[in-house]
Order: sequence, then C-alpha cells, then structure tokens
Amino acid sequence: MVQKAEYATIQMNVRERIKEKELRELQDYFASMPIEEILLGLRFEYKRWMAKKGGFLMVGRKSKIKREVHLLTAEQARWRLKNWKMMIKSYRERGYSYPTISRIKKVLRGIAKS
Repeated sequence: MVQKAEYATIQMNVRERIKEKELRELQDYFASMPIEEILLGLRFEYKRWMAKKGGFLMVGRKSKIKREVHLLTAEQARWRLKNWKMMIKSYRERGYSYPTISRIKKVLRGIAKS
C-alpha cells in the first residue's frame, strides 16, 4: 500500500514583491527538501546577512588583499613596510578593516623577503 504524502500550508509575510518565478522556486524547495535542511540553510544565511549588514563580514577580503599586493616588487614591499603608518592611514581611508590590513602586512613581509 502506498502512503499519500501530507502537505502543510505555509503563509509568509515578505517585505517586497515576490516574482512568480521566485515563488515557484520556493515551492519546489519546500516540496522536495526536508524542513530541517531548509531551516539550516536559512539560519546560516541569516547570520551571514546580519554580519554583512553590521559591518563584521567583509565579503571578498581575499580579493582586496590580492589587489593591494599584486605585481609588487620586493623593493616596493619594503618601502610600504618602512612607511607602514602612512599605509595604514591610506588603507583605513579606503575602508579596510584592521584584520585585512594585518593580512596585507603579512603578505608584504613575504614579498619583501623574496
């Protein structure tokens, strides 16, 4: 004997208009995935969104570091390290966080040694 699947109805309030395509996609997710998995993904994304909104998460930090040190010569890296206070000011004006600046300095030290 085959059991018939039971479905529940979910009603949500959303802040913005939802497109028909997005609604179908949500319906597909809810129909095919276990609720625990959907909630797990939503919790993760909610925490990430809150961190990004609060300024704690700098999305793309690695690319910022690579952009700053790309194609630097050892001499240029040594100059930046010698004038580090000036570089910190410049990085802060561009909105870089202190952890990102610290990572840039770490890479500069490696370039300067080579």
